[in-house]
Amino acid sequence: MTLPAWAEALRLHLQATEFELIDDSAAHAGHAGAREGGHYQLRVVSSRFTNLNRIARHRLIYDALGPLPAQRIHALNIKALAPGEF
Repeated sequence: MTLPAWAEALRLHLQATEFELIDDSAAHAGHAGAREGGHYQLRVVSSRFTNLNRIARHRLIYDALGPLPAQRIHALNIKALAPGEF
């Protein structure tokens, strides 16, 4: 699967050693939020997450995405891991 441009930019920003993005948008068709953006599951492994708690890891991801979530992402299920945690 080819990553959307925003996901590829996130992968590069995080220097991810593993990056998996699943688009669940079709499963949410008809849901009010589906019109506002996609539904995604993200699993990413990066050394940038080492010694960070879950909230700090999520902040790092959302900071990298900038204003994009409000435009193209309605729901993002994140599993952010440091090397050796998976």
